Amino acid sequence: MVRMVQCVVLNQQAEGLDAVPHPGELGQRIYEQVSKESWQKWLERLTMIINENGLSTADPTSIEMIEKHMLGFLFKEGEMGDLPEGFQPPGAKK
Repeated sequence: MVRMVQCVVLNQQAEGLDAVPHPGELGQRIYEQVSKESWQKWLERLTMIINENGLSTADPTSIEMIEKHMLGFLFKEGEMGDLPEGFQPPGAKK
């Protein structure tokens, strides 16, 4: 049976995640309020954030920055979460 959630990103009912995707309270909150589709969009954004900022998922300071971006992207909390002004994805026309 598919688990449905009221997704805070899509602002509608959507298929929920199969497991808690991140440790702690934040992970539980994501599991309860973020859809599979929105989580996939976050993972794509996360790749860009890691590459653009030279972050490491093994570094506590990097993880803190990633979580700030995560809160901004998924829950619109804080000042992070949007693409940097003027950002062009690779291969985009300028």
